[in-house]
Amino acid sequence: MAKRYFVMISTDPELDPRKCVVGIACAAQAAKEGHEVHTFFASHAVRLLQTEYINQIDGRAGEALGNSRAYLDTLIEHAASMHCSGGSQAVVGVTKANADAILIGGYELNWGGPPKVVELSSTAEVVLTY
Repeated sequence: MAKRYFVMISTDPELDPRKCVVGIACAAQAAKEGHEVHTFFASHAVRLLQTEYINQIDGRAGEALGNSRAYLDTLIEHAASMHCSGGSQAVVGVTKANADAILIGGYELNWGGPPKVVELSSTAEVVLTY
């Protein structure tokens, strides 16, 4: 029986890249198994949505080359929705105006903040935070 998951990734990948990649991998696995997965990237974890950043994190996260990007691609393909903090994106230099040049595409990224986190987490059956 499919469940509704909310997965929040807010750990700074510079401080704990392994934790960030594990979060993406778990969200991707749940989505691939057919669960309804809603993700929210906040704080400096929004960098994980940057093409250049996710493509170079494997060595620091103890992953084989290409694994982190593959997990994220699986999540993009199967997630019910993906969200990010607009304020956190601004802190790392990403805006809606330049996002297409910096972020991985191929999905609808919903920009939001604390109200969306509260909404998604309050309607989830399972909440995971990384």
